[in-house]
Amino acid sequence: MRLFSLAFIAALIFPASASASAACLLPAPGQTAMVPVTSEDGMQTLVHTPKGYDPARGPVPLVFLLHGSGGTGAAMLRDSKLAETADAHGFILVAPDAGIPLERGYAWNIPGVPTVAGEVPGPDERDDVEFIASIADELTQGGCADPARVYATGLSGGGRMTSWLGCVASTRYAAIAPVVGLRAGRARREDMAQVDPETCTPENPMPVLAFNGLKDHTNPLAGGQGMRWGYSMHAAEQRWAQINACRAAPTTSWVDHDTYEERYGDCADGTVVASRIDVNGGHSWVVDNEAMWAFFERYRREAH
Repeated sequence: MRLFSLAFIAALIFPASASASAACLLPAPGQTAMVPVTSEDGMQTLVHTPKGYDPARGPVPLVFLLHGSGGTGAAMLRDSKLAETADAHGFILVAPDAGIPLERGYAWNIPGVPTVAGEVPGPDERDDVEFIASIADELTQGGCADPARVYATGLSGGGRMTSWLGCVASTRYAAIAPVVGLRAGRARREDMAQVDPETCTPENPMPVLAFNGLKDHTNPLAGGQGMRWGYSMHAAEQRWAQINACRAAPTTSWVDHDTYEERYGDCADGTVVASRIDVNGGHSWVVDNEAMWAFFERYRREAH
């Protein structure tokens, strides 16, 4: 994947309480705050600026962190501890709230897929793909974030949303890392144990690294739970391997004493499809944040 050179350099300077960048407003380096973004509903979004961020050095990578169903961006940021990784490696971290109110938080709008409340999002719900894209546009066109290095991860329903971004917005995201939520499109209505391949047809190969818990009973590795979940994690892996035209047979290896990795290699454009399974993990943030960032850092996306 080739590096895309940012074309937007501006000179608008914001107050000293925020980092000055070309045309976007960020919290001060090392800080987290709600900032306004371009969207039809005028929502503010939680953004963490990495320690040491200096707009004079040019745009930096951007990672979206998507909360689970009924959750919030603030809780996801707290529980994942991903801000510490952002500080260590210099990427902007955005933790938005989804658009559908649910319990004490929100759920993501994935067309045709029921939320945990059992309701399929209607036509009047916010388009969350476009909402997240508007945040990326605000930060990349403003010169803060590098459009070649935009990544997404998320927990549970946020992992499903991350997977959906890989399906429908592969020209924007350089790599995805769903957590206890790897999907590859919707399940077949006539057989929910099977992936409907027509519902995930990205334009470009998509690097995928999933994280899963062997003891996850909410989104079981073996599948189930009706239309909300459906097919197994292995079926999702296999579909992504088909999408990425992976030629090597899958391998399994231990990465530490509690975690093994299933990997499909020799894929188009240097991509990979891999899942790390924590044998003691359940339905939670079962992620090695350093490993996730090392994976993201390998990939860049051309201009979209």
